[in-house]
Amino acid sequence: MDLGEAMNVPELYRGLFDDAAVFPPGDLPLAEAVPAHRAHRAAPYAGAVGPLLAPVDRLAELRALEPEFAVGLVVPSGRLAEALKAADGLTVATVEYAAGEDVRAAVAELDALLPDGVGAAVELPRSAALADGLDALAGTRYRAKYRTGGLGHAAFPSVTELADFLVGCAERSLPYKCTAGLHNAVRHTDLGTGYEHHGFLNLLLAAGTSDRARATELLAERDGARLATAVESLTEHQVGRIRHAFTSFGTCSIAEPLEDLARLGLLETS
Repeated sequence: MDLGEAMNVPELYRGLFDDAAVFPPGDLPLAEAVPAHRAHRAAPYAGAVGPLLAPVDRLAELRALEPEFAVGLVVPSGRLAEALKAADGLTVATVEYAAGEDVRAAVAELDALLPDGVGAAVELPRSAALADGLDALAGTRYRAKYRTGGLGHAAFPSVTELADFLVGCAERSLPYKCTAGLHNAVRHTDLGTGYEHHGFLNLLLAAGTSDRARATELLAERDGARLATAVESLTEHQVGRIRHAFTSFGTCSIAEPLEDLARLGLLETS
């Protein structure tokens, strides 16, 4: 499929792909990422595109490029006040805040400092204390954030670990986003690194269940045709439930996940 053709973006994928082009492994310079994001927002697939994500240390550079669109701030633990000050002059849609080990303290910081109308996702550490972190977020206005990959083998959670996170969120009615390693629709082994990558279609389908065994089974599925069939059988209610839970994921490529969906027959031109 030519991504320049007019197309219908199904509700399941609307706003799903947060633009993480400036983060590894893409590492696109901001001077290129800003016009590229403008192009994404003007493209036929614009409905699938979330905000451009920017790190705290590059906000002055971003301001100088005068983006007319809303951005997401990716903020390390302890730097929230600094980040919000540095973002003065930008339209901020959301903040992604790394909690560190004290999730309740991060929630308190957000409560005190986050402007009205700005959303936030709190990145939880991958630790045995996951349930405590989820409990700290339950009932707040913040989403959870979880890493699903990275530049090393240890950055990729197992299907069991990821199922624990998804089901833990489902049990608490806690929405979440994921980031890293999800460029492709279907779970696979990267031939260059040998790393096991989760598929974003796997996650979307697993987001629709609170049964741990079923979530684990869906995350482990490697048959793209089987996943595509499952997606096509979703009802409108199920799609709404899935996207209420799994709100978005960060990807340094917008084209790659869309091309995967097209190969599976899950995008149609209008």
